[in-house]
Amino acid sequence: MIFEQRVKQALSRRQEQGLLRHTEIFRQGQLLTHSHLEQPLVNFSSNDYLGLAQDKELISVWQQGLSLYGCGSGASPVVTGTTQAHADLKARLCEWLGYPSAILLSSGFSANQALIFTLLKQGDLLLQDKLNHASLIEAGLLSPTEMVRFKHNDLDDLHKKLTKVSTKQVAKLIISEGVFSMDGDQAPVLQLMTLAQSQQAWLALDDAHGLGVLGEFGGGTVEVTGIKPTLLVVTFGKALGISGAAILCDQATGEYLTQFARHYVYSTAMPPAQAYALNHSINMVQQQKWRREKLAELSAYFQDKVGKMPHYRATQTTIKPWICGRSEDALALSDELKQQDLWVGAIRPPTVTANAARLRITLNATHSKHDIERLSQALQRFYGERGNSQLIASQQEKAHG
Repeated sequence: MIFEQRVKQALSRRQEQGLLRHTEIFRQGQLLTHSHLEQPLVNFSSNDYLGLAQDKELISVWQQGLSLYGCGSGASPVVTGTTQAHADLKARLCEWLGYPSAILLSSGFSANQALIFTLLKQGDLLLQDKLNHASLIEAGLLSPTEMVRFKHNDLDDLHKKLTKVSTKQVAKLIISEGVFSMDGDQAPVLQLMTLAQSQQAWLALDDAHGLGVLGEFGGGTVEVTGIKPTLLVVTFGKALGISGAAILCDQATGEYLTQFARHYVYSTAMPPAQAYALNHSINMVQQQKWRREKLAELSAYFQDKVGKMPHYRATQTTIKPWICGRSEDALALSDELKQQDLWVGAIRPPTVTANAARLRITLNATHSKHDIERLSQALQRFYGERGNSQLIASQQEKAHG
């Protein structure tokens, strides 16, 4: 009975708070289709920033990989699960991003947890940006190390928290995201690296939302800044259009993770056909610069259309947060856009902080200016109509006052 009560109470609380999540079944792509919808929805919520997930060329290469390697890897990487496709992918990642070693994992979530659980011990110090992804925060909470969260992108606050640890014998790891997934802003990587070095700390960067999007050749935050953090986590389910992740590091740390990271040692390896396709996806990211040029063009166009609206938060990335505040307001706007065949999911606590519910608008290379125009007009119309309704209600209240 205890479990049943716990489940019912938790679901009931979430329902009362307006935070209950619902899973929709769609055919994926730039247009979302559903058996209950009359019209497809233009998708403004996907992390497929370059439009590779549905690209026919990449699909064909993955099919070639299936013909060569079959469907699955069959075992852990340290048993029989490693193939030439995996070795080629790791070598390509190292060449692209400038690291001696790459460890392949099944997801960004498992990569972040493997990194923290394996490297940090009791007595160490972990310092995380307050807005880091849930996988990083959860791993820090569950690890034996002491975790301290510093204010978002606040170097002074980080410095104060670092210098409280007087002894240099304490192992210190600073973790930030390169591009923050809910806000679309970027970390001050040069300053973080300088501070880490001055305090004899390591810097780890999760660049899930920077890889493929930033840089002339899509190398992400590392390419744009010219800074290589001690540890770099990259994921393949966003701009690369597939799935999986990797930790990039020096040779010794790579060997250490290979020996001791339980997420790596005790998980079935990534399917070799997937690794084969990922290698080609990197080719496309590097060579097809028009995709990033298209994103820059669309971003500037969207900025021009809605840049003066108070809910809009300008960013230099493809993530455009639209801050609504209350969860009810975010849901109302999301539902209204859905009625106009535009899909933008509402992001609510606990994913974001209280009173910071939002629409997380994401642009991708398959969007057109017409799509951006439709979204911009729908947003302007919603707030225009809502503003008029509030004004009328206020006037009526005064008249009856």
